[in-house]
Amino acid sequence: MSSDSTASGPAADRRPDRPDAAGPVAVLVVTWNSAKVIPGFLASLPQGMAGTDWRLVVADNDSADDTVELIRSLAPDATIVQTGRNAGYAAGVNAALEAAAGWEGGFSAGLVCNPDLRMREGCARQLVGALGASVDGGAGGAGGGRVGISVPLLYEEDGTLHYSLRRESRVTRALGEAVIGNRRAGRFPRWSELVTDPAAYRSRTVADWASGAMMALSRECLDACGAWDESFFLYSEETEYCLRAGDHGFLTRLEPAASAVHLGGDSQVSPRLWTLLTLNRVRLYGRRNSAPATAAFRAAVLLRETSRAALGRPASRAAARALASRTALRATPGP
Repeated sequence: MSSDSTASGPAADRRPDRPDAAGPVAVLVVTWNSAKVIPGFLASLPQGMAGTDWRLVVADNDSADDTVELIRSLAPDATIVQTGRNAGYAAGVNAALEAAAGWEGGFSAGLVCNPDLRMREGCARQLVGALGASVDGGAGGAGGGRVGISVPLLYEEDGTLHYSLRRESRVTRALGEAVIGNRRAGRFPRWSELVTDPAAYRSRTVADWASGAMMALSRECLDACGAWDESFFLYSEETEYCLRAGDHGFLTRLEPAASAVHLGGDSQVSPRLWTLLTLNRVRLYGRRNSAPATAAFRAAVLLRETSRAALGRPASRAAARALASRTALRATPGP
């Protein structure tokens, strides 16, 4: 993770000598029983997308409520793709991307949004404008590259800043979170994935990955990286995509001039969802690291969940049981 400020001059933020891709920005939303939150999202689009040419495409994962009917009523120009099943978040993103690719003239960039997001004014214009910038390597040894993914500041409903930037998983970071706690450990890059340094959220900070509640993706990055990994039914799909983008030389960077409110989900309190989040975190680590390293990482994450379970947290108790199982990590993630 590194930070590069606009005050550091053009060398830190250079535009490539190429025209932007043609077509509108594709606003990509995946819904599943989202009737309670989708009207607010749609209402925030005019101010959030101000200053951009955009079109909305929604992939609905077989909602049983009136999500689709609401979208048709409130956003009649939207492209709606009905997957016909609860296909998972990555599959929904891929379905939306495929639909946008079929538009006459295509699209210039993708803006992946959760339906419980509320954009603030001009958010999209700032994010899309940040794509393609060339960033030099930081003084801390971070490599340079081109911004392929840009993310905004995210706030809770009560106005609290959400720590959305992350470092790639490491055994030491999992141990730090187990022993110290992720928020306290987040001040030290060696000991936590979570970035909690307030300075990181005041400047254009490059991170290994970021929360997928809202992210703009350049067409160049999408073309190079391809489809999202549907083997992650829910959680870690945005992590995998950001890391894969990094493997192709595309950076994930915070654009602090852009902001949005994220209503959040129930992964922190639902044992089922927290277990899925935890298992997918270990699965992803295993794909990018050796078997011995993965065993050590799994043990460190198990230590964290076991210690939280001892404090009476039901979600951690469920996750610890799954991590201790010989078959849970080999099972196909699903609803």
